[in-house]
Amino acid sequence: MKKTLVIALTFFMALGQIHAQETKPMITVNGEGKIKVAPDQVSISVSVETKGSKAADVKKANDSKVDGVLKYIKKMGIAKEDFQTTRVSLNDQYDYEKKKHNYVAVQSIEILVKDLAKYDELMEGLVDSGINNIGNIEFKSSQIELHKTKARIAAIKNAKEKAQDYVGALGQKIGQAYTIVDNTQDNYSSPRYEMMAMKMADNILGGTDTLAVGEIEVTANVSVSFLLIN
Repeated sequence: MKKTLVIALTFFMALGQIHAQETKPMITVNGEGKIKVAPDQVSISVSVETKGSKAADVKKANDSKVDGVLKYIKKMGIAKEDFQTTRVSLNDQYDYEKKKHNYVAVQSIEILVKDLAKYDELMEGLVDSGINNIGNIEFKSSQIELHKTKARIAAIKNAKEKAQDYVGALGQKIGQAYTIVDNTQDNYSSPRYEMMAMKMADNILGGTDTLAVGEIEVTANVSVSFLLIN
């Protein structure tokens, strides 16, 4: 009986604490922080595509071109951990009208360039060594975690300023932060170029600077509840 009474008292005390928490005067606001930074790296996805009527010949020719591409990448001083093969395929594209087999071999390579000054020379050399497709070009920052921290701090400050504006109009003040919820999506915007045919390389490269770096925008979003002080 005594044990049952203790459990009942504990239950009602917990309910009382929850009720007290629910009735605390507070304000909840959203805050956003944005940091714009110049990227210092670029990730390039390129591929070699080879076509022919004999599967073995097509694969051999494609492998030979890729070998030349990889040697050129190494020659440009790109560290081995900064490039890798991301796709290898050999497909039969059968022509039902001509009743003929055509084979397509594709090998894709992703390269992280940590020195943007190498971009133009690297791209020209890749074309010369056999690359005939560009998938994506994505700008990045080597200090992205530092920039995310700055964005989060800016988001908290923005939330606090909003709360002060609202309660100040009521003649009140905000107290301590009661809850903080991070609503940030783990990504950031940056320039990106999709599926550019390398047959246009002469117009794209043209012997001049071709890289418009722009800026990366790092964003953080939070929801903060502040206690109110009369």
